[in-house]
Amino acid sequence: MSTHFAHAYEKGIDSLPRKTSIVASLVRDRYVADAVVILENTPRRAARAVLKAIESANANLLNNSKVSIDPKTVRIARIFVTSGTRMRRYMPASRGRALPYEKISSNIFVEVAGEEKVKKAEKEKK
Repeated sequence: MSTHFAHAYEKGIDSLPRKTSIVASLVRDRYVADAVVILENTPRRAARAVLKAIESANANLLNNSKVSIDPKTVRIARIFVTSGTRMRRYMPASRGRALPYEKISSNIFVEVAGEEKVKKAEKEKK
């Protein structure tokens, strides 16, 4: 049995990287089925974006690999959050001034790993 990898990269999430990485650390090094349950019950806004990235990477592994993967063995190999683009905006202030601020976005990278399914003929040989 060999291990196969797939990844997904979610860009432009409207949440700060610091807040998003807190949610990502909840599911780091877990099985995908467990991570989905955890994120569905997490009240943070970034949980929806992390869940979407994990489900995308899982679908990439199960659908795009040349061999059949056992869905029970799929786990999160790597997950990290980086800062995305920063949009400069201005807020009106008193006396006709404008105060600058930045809208910061996040990028989420998820890599999942899964084991190849064992065929029945191979089981009988062993």
